[in-house]
Amino acid sequence: MKRGEVYLALFSPRAGSEQGGRRPAIIFSHDSFNEAPGWRSVIVIPLSTSGKQRRRGPTAVQIPKGEGGLNADSVALCHQITTLDRKKLTMRIGELSPDVIRTIEIGVAAALDLPDQFRS
Repeated sequence: MKRGEVYLALFSPRAGSEQGGRRPAIIFSHDSFNEAPGWRSVIVIPLSTSGKQRRRGPTAVQIPKGEGGLNADSVALCHQITTLDRKKLTMRIGELSPDVIRTIEIGVAAALDLPDQFRS
């Protein structure tokens, strides 16, 4: 399991406007955490195919169909970054290109209002 890989994940139970159900997610945690024995959780970014989500601004990163093994145009919801137990990751779908990962990093920096050096 490494940063930039896409997995099907179980996001239930959730509440309110959190993304729920079974959906693709991008592994975003650092590879040293992902490879650490006994480290059971991973940081992920949920994906959506909703047209409404595409209009959320710089924290909603467009990912085209086929990228990372996705079977539909998708949106990385960088404003909904979260932690999941590894048991909730059910199947590896693929891996994103370095260019797409960098765009997602910029989306996360915007969501967290990090200084400009993290955005370019």
